[in-house]
Amino acid sequence: MITIKTPDEIELMRKANQIDRDCLLMLEEHIKPGITTKELDKLAYDFITKCNAKPSFLGYGGFPASICTSVNEQVVHGIPSTKVRLEEGDIISVDCGTIYKGFNGDAARTFLVGNCSDEVKKLVEVTKQSFFEGIKILKAGVRLGDLGSAIQTYCESFGYGVVRDLVGHGIGKDMHEDPSVPNYGKPGHGMRLQTNMTIAVEPMITMGTYKVWQLEDGWTIETQDGKPAAHYENTIWIKEDGVEILSL
Repeated sequence: MITIKTPDEIELMRKANQIDRDCLLMLEEHIKPGITTKELDKLAYDFITKCNAKPSFLGYGGFPASICTSVNEQVVHGIPSTKVRLEEGDIISVDCGTIYKGFNGDAARTFLVGNCSDEVKKLVEVTKQSFFEGIKILKAGVRLGDLGSAIQTYCESFGYGVVRDLVGHGIGKDMHEDPSVPNYGKPGHGMRLQTNMTIAVEPMITMGTYKVWQLEDGWTIETQDGKPAAHYENTIWIKEDGVEILSL
């Protein structure tokens, strides 16, 4: 079921997403060679709770941490660990979710760890830009297939893979609401967006095949060919004549 948000609900979502945004900016300052993903998780937990919010991922479906930390070929849902220490040249995708007064925020960024190769830098930048290419066209009445097609066309023009098995989603009182928001599609297909819907748009882009698999931990998703992947996500508010990015 699609939920249309009231102005008061959107304001609470804006606050939740601002906490996400600021948490990711804080983590970026600490993402350097030598730090463990578990240390990043502790920093995120402390930051979110000091903002009078809750980490929405912690305990969600049994997930054991406050953020997802996915390194290199890991696409999403990586579990923070004391055994995973970032190294020079890595990339790490951090997905952060918060609950503020009953409403959810959701955002993700892929960060460079020290000096990275030019091809990896390009993957991260194209993934980020694909989000903005997609939302350029968004407003009430636009179909989800148009959004997915814009993201897919942009990324595939660079020879990258667009993950099919994982998609964006509606968001509000629940972290995952209708509709599903694919990063691929056909123009003119899919449901039409409505004024005051809120959705999370999150391109997950790979340097090679778009095919992925899940590790034995039951959470971590990796590329099947072992090539790097990047992830970029924001929560957006659909307006009559455009959008507002709530997590920027």
